[in-house]
Amino acid sequence: MLSPPPTSFSEYLHEKADESRHNEIVGYLTVIVGSIFFVGGILLSVVTAENAGWFFNPYHLTASAYSLLALSLISVGVTLLGLGIAMGIHYAMERSWYMKKLRLIYSMQEMKLRFEKQIEAHPSTR
Repeated sequence: MLSPPPTSFSEYLHEKADESRHNEIVGYLTVIVGSIFFVGGILLSVVTAENAGWFFNPYHLTASAYSLLALSLISVGVTLLGLGIAMGIHYAMERSWYMKKLRLIYSMQEMKLRFEKQIEAHPSTR
């Protein structure tokens, strides 16, 4: 079921901050999956290659399908690592922006309440 729409701007910002936190976690999980693929590709190339050049090419292409699988696992792993890091940074910055705006709204509400209490405490100064 759909949740009811937020009734105020502060509730909207709170929901967006929660959504950004969720997306940031998805980015970190993407980094984990990318590192697993990358390590899997490296391990596969270590097992299948007889003479691998480790400084520039961690894989050695041969006629077997395992070398192509290792290359694809390494390239997908590096891609997922990069995208996951970018997603994590983007959504962390987005969440911090929402939290700054929430703090601003809460401080404005607090100032409004203080002002109303001051007016109630001194009714003759109107």
